[in-house]
Amino acid sequence: MKGAAHARSEREPGVEVSGGAAFAPGLEGVVATRTRLSMVDGAAGRLVIAGFPVEELAGRASFEETLYLLWNGVLPDAGRLEGLRGDLAARRALPEAAGEVLEAAVAGGAAPIDALRMAAGTLAPGGNDRDDALTSVAAFPTIVAACWRLSQGREPVEPDPGLSHAANYLYMLSGEVPGEERVRALETYLNTVSDHGMNASTFAARVISSTGSDLISAVVGAIGALKGPLHGGAPGPALDVVFEIGEPGRAEVVLRERLDRGERLMGFGHRVYKVRDPRADVLAGAAERLYASDADEDLYRLALEVERTALRLLEEYKPGRNLDTNVEFYTALLLHGLGLPTGLFTPTFAVGRVAGWTAHCLEQHETGRLIRPQSEYVGPEARKWVPLEER
Repeated sequence: MKGAAHARSEREPGVEVSGGAAFAPGLEGVVATRTRLSMVDGAAGRLVIAGFPVEELAGRASFEETLYLLWNGVLPDAGRLEGLRGDLAARRALPEAAGEVLEAAVAGGAAPIDALRMAAGTLAPGGNDRDDALTSVAAFPTIVAACWRLSQGREPVEPDPGLSHAANYLYMLSGEVPGEERVRALETYLNTVSDHGMNASTFAARVISSTGSDLISAVVGAIGALKGPLHGGAPGPALDVVFEIGEPGRAEVVLRERLDRGERLMGFGHRVYKVRDPRADVLAGAAERLYASDADEDLYRLALEVERTALRLLEEYKPGRNLDTNVEFYTALLLHGLGLPTGLFTPTFAVGRVAGWTAHCLEQHETGRLIRPQSEYVGPEARKWVPLEER
């Protein structure tokens, strides 16, 4: 029996198993749904969001326009855009329970992404998917900003209904109305990460939605998936190495030492993209404009040298692996330039990605089909019960 179990566990990916299905570890290559929301072409380095190449959309649209596009498939006219902005602004304030949860989470030393997950769970489902989607998107920035300020011993800043979604987020973090360049930088980031195919957190949200559960529950589950370092929890370390290097002349020494120790260089390589991540180019442009106008240009130049050196060394140490710059590298640089601490990088990722999560939940509910993959059992099959006194 042990041998049989071992034989099954060694089965090659793609080999047919029980019921005619094929074993695909990590669901690699499995198409789970059809969607109009986004397309990722890893071989060509392309990301299309609701018909728009990310390079065309991210730097031009407001976050509200991207949100409307994902939810409705078309860009809004002026009246519909104003209506969406008003709907979001009206839902920014948190319920009392969320405030209590945030205070307890901060007092207990919870990480901001965990505080977001806990507080999001207090948002009461309204019985209508669209209302729940609006509530989720509107509340996320308020939750993250309130958590951060509480952790610094400061009172949360009330949302300003007169500010855009991105501007209000920056305002609630700092207490100061941000300038246009900073708002544009954040909107570019939020648009860039708003959706990205069937990633782990989006899949989690769609699985939960497929059971008929409410949208709030699906979004909370997605936060849990996003937290993982193999998904959304890794932008901070990409910037840490830049700070460790400190000056351009040390880039090769530090990076070579890391590679000699067999360490991964954070901010390079991607599960899907076999060439440069297109989001990296979009965020690189946004970072360049931000640092030229309102941030530390020396840090920006250092990051460019780190990137150039890392790419050269990766080709030397791992030839043919195509380990190019990914979204994490310029996410870290851009968010740092906006004054966000590394602990808020992943929660801010969620502030943008919740647009895609909610859109996928709405789309999934339209199909009405339960997502229920199979598994291949590799354990024994005919064990005999042994009484407790004989074990």
